[in-house]
Amino acid sequence: MFDWWDGVYKRIIAHALATAFGLGTPMVFAKEASPVQEFMLENGLKLIVKEDRRAPVVVSQVWYKVGSGYEYSGITGISHMLEHMMFKGTDELAPGEFSRIIAAQGGTENAFTSYDYTAYFQELEKSRLEVSFKLEADRMRDLRLSSDVLALEKQVVMEERRLRTDDDPQSLTLEHFRAVAFKNSPYRNPVIGWMTDIENYQINDLQSWYRQWYAPNNAVVVVVGDVDPAQVKALADKHFGKLAAVELDDIKPRREVSQFGPQRMTVSRPAKVPYLLLGYQAPSLATTEVGWEPYALIVLAAIFDGNEGSRFGKTLRRGQQLAAQLMVDYGLYDRKSTLFMIAGYPTPGTGVDVLETAVLGEVARAQRELVTDEELDRIKIQVVAEDVYAGDSMFYQAMQLGQLEAVGLGWQRRDEFVDRVKAVTAEQVQAVANKYLVEQGLTVAVLEPKAMQDQEAASHNRQDPDVH
Repeated sequence: MFDWWDGVYKRIIAHALATAFGLGTPMVFAKEASPVQEFMLENGLKLIVKEDRRAPVVVSQVWYKVGSGYEYSGITGISHMLEHMMFKGTDELAPGEFSRIIAAQGGTENAFTSYDYTAYFQELEKSRLEVSFKLEADRMRDLRLSSDVLALEKQVVMEERRLRTDDDPQSLTLEHFRAVAFKNSPYRNPVIGWMTDIENYQINDLQSWYRQWYAPNNAVVVVVGDVDPAQVKALADKHFGKLAAVELDDIKPRREVSQFGPQRMTVSRPAKVPYLLLGYQAPSLATTEVGWEPYALIVLAAIFDGNEGSRFGKTLRRGQQLAAQLMVDYGLYDRKSTLFMIAGYPTPGTGVDVLETAVLGEVARAQRELVTDEELDRIKIQVVAEDVYAGDSMFYQAMQLGQLEAVGLGWQRRDEFVDRVKAVTAEQVQAVANKYLVEQGLTVAVLEPKAMQDQEAASHNRQDPDVH
């Protein structure tokens, strides 16, 4: 919601991770009938298969446990750069041929990079699954990386960064906000990378990153659709099973250091409206020491901004008319400790300081007063329903399984969500508000608009680059 992704990235993440951010709506508590089956190939590749026979289609996804959160200074964004290069040919396929083959089979395909993983996916008619496996196995270890192609693709990524971050004042504010909010965590760096690093990638940087992380024992293949798990396993053995495992490097912990007081920053850029960002240091499900707290934070997020009937909607948007828009984001399934974020735009004539005071007033109310049983039940219904309804999508089902595996939680944790949200109490919601939404762990960023002329001149005649 607040990241630089746009186009396909934004659509994928907004749809697939809505539940993780607790922005949902549902109390249908049905357990799904079709079980998930897990297989481990001899080379360490994990295969997860879920039958869903409502339509003769299949979703196939390959998740690599590497993203911008694995990168170090000087090569930020290299995971995203490698994602682009994965479509530029192998020893068997010419550049772009992967996509042409999938299109000829009547399928769709793309990829995305996050802080914690890089994933590639195809949606095909069910009998075409082997096409996906053959192509993905080919580029898992036999990618062709050349300096000439990298030089061209760097220009594409640099332009992508200009359009989606440098020329977007809200995205630019978010990027610098994260760089202030995090000190040691790799989450402080943008997924797309800093421009100076993109400009200076060398082919050996890409080759090293590819050899280190793109291996069967660092990958999870997820298949959801009208398939037979035993047949899927046979296809995986045929195409992925022949690939050799590699010795994976140990990952440095890079834990975020303690924050000892509020932090503030201002971004002055050409913009039409001011923008406010507040972020509180908070644990994710992967880093929490108290198992119920992340689920209480999800419920708290929905209390603030679950729908138009939420507190922000009723009080700050429609009631006091101080906010044109307010959004809440919390990374339940992040691999590292994360942020509980609130962002929005004041209404015309309302100062951003006035909006900030009003938002902090709602935070203080959540700390001071127990949420009523009626409001808590309604919010929990909304949160759970969002998860249940999203499960109608095969793509979402695969995304949830793959994401949980990629961050180290395990796909089995998905079955906890409904029961853990149902179990959240009003006292727990108040407790996490008082523990985490505190000034000591707060970072605030404000976008102060400048005149638009400079930005319009810089953006004149610039065209959006291809995704790959």
